[in-house]
Amino acid sequence: MTARRRTAILISGRGSNMAALLEAAANPEFPAEVVLVLSNKPGAGGLARAAEADVPTQVIDHRGFATRADFDTAVDEVLEAAGIELVVLAGFMRLLTPAFVEKWLGRMVNIHPSLLPSFKGVHVHEQALQAGVRFSGCTVHFVTADMDAGPIIGQAVVPVVPGDTADTLAARTLGAEHRLYPAAVGLVASGQARLEDGHTVYDGDAWTAVTLS
Repeated sequence: MTARRRTAILISGRGSNMAALLEAAANPEFPAEVVLVLSNKPGAGGLARAAEADVPTQVIDHRGFATRADFDTAVDEVLEAAGIELVVLAGFMRLLTPAFVEKWLGRMVNIHPSLLPSFKGVHVHEQALQAGVRFSGCTVHFVTADMDAGPIIGQAVVPVVPGDTADTLAARTLGAEHRLYPAAVGLVASGQARLEDGHTVYDGDAWTAVTLS
C-alpha cells in the first residue's frame, strides 16, 4: 500500500470538521494519516477530541507573538519537525502570511461554508439569506494568499428552505462539510486532485467524489 501522507489539522475551536477527518483517517486505507492537531487557542475544544483519538496535539498561542510572520514561523517549524506533508485547515481562524502560504502552496487546503466564489469571509449564512439564494453549500479549496479564493477542489450543495435562519442553514451546511472534507482531503492526499499552474486537476473522474448534492 502507498505510504499515507503525514497530515496536520489546524484548528481554533470545537473541531467538528477535524472530528470527521479523524474518523475517516482511522481507516488505514485512507491516504492521509493525521499525526498532529495544532491550535492557536489553548482552550479550543477540538484539542480534547484529538487527544481522545490518540492524536498528538500542540498549542501555539498567537497572542504570544509580535507579528503574524513570527507566529507563522513558529507554526512552520512545528510542521517541519513533525514531517508534515499536508496541512488541513479546519476552522482555523487566522489569516496566514503570503510567505507561509507560498511555502505550503498545493499542500494546504481549507473548507469554507459557502459555494465560492460567493459569500467569502465571515457571516456567510447571513450573507446567503440576505441575497435570497435558493441553494448554498460548502467548498474545499487550495489555500492561496487571497482569502477564500484558492482553486476549488470540491463542493457540496444544500437547499435554502423557507423559514431558514443563519443557525439552521449553518447546521445543514455543516452536515455537508463533514461529508465533503474527508472526500476532498482523500483525493489531495492520494494525488488524485492536485494544484497545477493555478488550477485543480484530477485523475480521471475523481472529481465526481467531491461534487456532492
